[in-house]
Amino acid sequence: MNSLVAVLLGLIQGITEFLPISSTAHLTLAGKVLGLISVEHPEAWTQFIAVIQLGTLAAVVVFFWGDILRMTRAVLRDLRGPRSDPGWSGLAPETRLAFSIAIGTLPVGLIGYTLKHLIEGVLTKTTGVIIASLIVLALILWIAEKVSTRRKGLDQVSVWSALLIGFAQALALIPGSSRSGTTMTAALFLGYTREAAARFSFLLSIPAVAASGLFELLRIDETVFQLGIGNLIIATIVSALAGYAAIAWLLRYLVRHTMMVFVWYRVGLGLLLLGLVLGGFLGN
Repeated sequence: MNSLVAVLLGLIQGITEFLPISSTAHLTLAGKVLGLISVEHPEAWTQFIAVIQLGTLAAVVVFFWGDILRMTRAVLRDLRGPRSDPGWSGLAPETRLAFSIAIGTLPVGLIGYTLKHLIEGVLTKTTGVIIASLIVLALILWIAEKVSTRRKGLDQVSVWSALLIGFAQALALIPGSSRSGTTMTAALFLGYTREAAARFSFLLSIPAVAASGLFELLRIDETVFQLGIGNLIIATIVSALAGYAAIAWLLRYLVRHTMMVFVWYRVGLGLLLLGLVLGGFLGN
């Protein structure tokens, strides 16, 4: 890998992490085409992806810094002071949102830890898995767009909704699913507006991406060094810049547009890859 390839991978990660089209699928396909994924050590590619995701983590933290501060202050205030209503409804909206993010993170943490070896292995990096995930989730997202009432705002996220969206986030451990895609789809099914679905999806990604990125960063071994530490740093920085731009663009886009463009993109990409595999131009 050289610096130009690192920049390309950083752009792919940053742009596709927040759009519902799967960053892992695009990065894995790029890695296959460029011959960067080792069959003997597929975990090195998993580590590479997890670490450059820290760039997009930085992007979402900076973009939502004001929201994070408001949630932190609200949690401290509600925990410190007496409340007339000790139940969930008595908490400040920002506190409920913070707790919802914590609750929604539990499924991906438990499932990710339990299935760690499967996720890091060759099975989840096969083109067939990516093709199936791209197309199947596209169809589910299309249904969600059609049936969603889109009436709930971010201040109406409940414990039950957070848990269901959290389980949807766990599905993103399968390449091709897309973390933002699965969580936004679940939120649409639950009746949230597109913008609220996107915002909760982005905020929900913070603990999961931080945990997976730092976990892989601490266990990096010599296999990932073959891709170059300098290239890893370059890709991470580029992913942060591209990720920030992608968040800003998507939130503006969803105010007036549906997610159908992403549905058709996923189906088109899936069919293209299927054709390449059947034609022998791309290995499975």
